[in-house]
Order: sequence, then structure tokens, then C-alpha cells
Amino acid sequence: MTENQDIGKIGEDLAASLLAEKGYRILERNYRFSHGEIDIVAKQNNTLVFVEVKTRKNLEYGEPEYALTKNKQRQVRKMAELYLYDKDITDTDCRIDVVAILLKKKGEHFINHIENAF
Repeated sequence: MTENQDIGKIGEDLAASLLAEKGYRILERNYRFSHGEIDIVAKQNNTLVFVEVKTRKNLEYGEPEYALTKNKQRQVRKMAELYLYDKDITDTDCRIDVVAILLKKKGEHFINHIENAF
């Protein structure tokens, strides 16, 4: 694994833990379809939640949530639609959340969970 993949895995683990603590039921992690991926698919009450996780180890390139360009947002929406198609899910409330994580020294981290981000 590259350093970026390691950082991404750490971030996804932290995000999954945070969501579970908030009462979300994690259905899938790293769901792949075609050339895309959804980091986390979860259920909160009766809502299906697609979660994009962005992790950074410093602010050299800005806050992690700002890495979600319009193109990336389109890709996440497309992947959510493909997930619904692949799983034959209809008539279900859905939303897209973002979990932005900034890793700090000594295992500390800052997490920003943005519900219904876009």
C-alpha cells in the first residue's frame, strides 16, 4: 500500500467507527462498481446513506472536504445511482454525507461529519 492508501484506510476506519457510534448501521465498505467506488454505505433509521470519506494528514492542500470538486460530486452521485440499480433498491430515501478527517500527531484527529453534503 502507498502512504496515501494507508491514510485513506485509516480515515475510512475512523469514519466507520464514528458513524457506528452515531447509530448508523454499516452495510458496505469500499463498494466497487465498474470504475468507481463508494467508501461507505450505511443505514440511518430508514435512510440509505452514501458516505464519501476525505482524509488528510496536514492542511498543505486545504481542508479535506474541499477536495470534493464538482466532478467528484458527480462521480459520487453516479456511484450511488449504480448502487441502487445493482442492488435493485427502489422507493428508498437516500442522501450523501461527507466525513472529512484531519489526522494530527500522536494519533489525534479532527472529524467533520457533514450530513446531506450535496
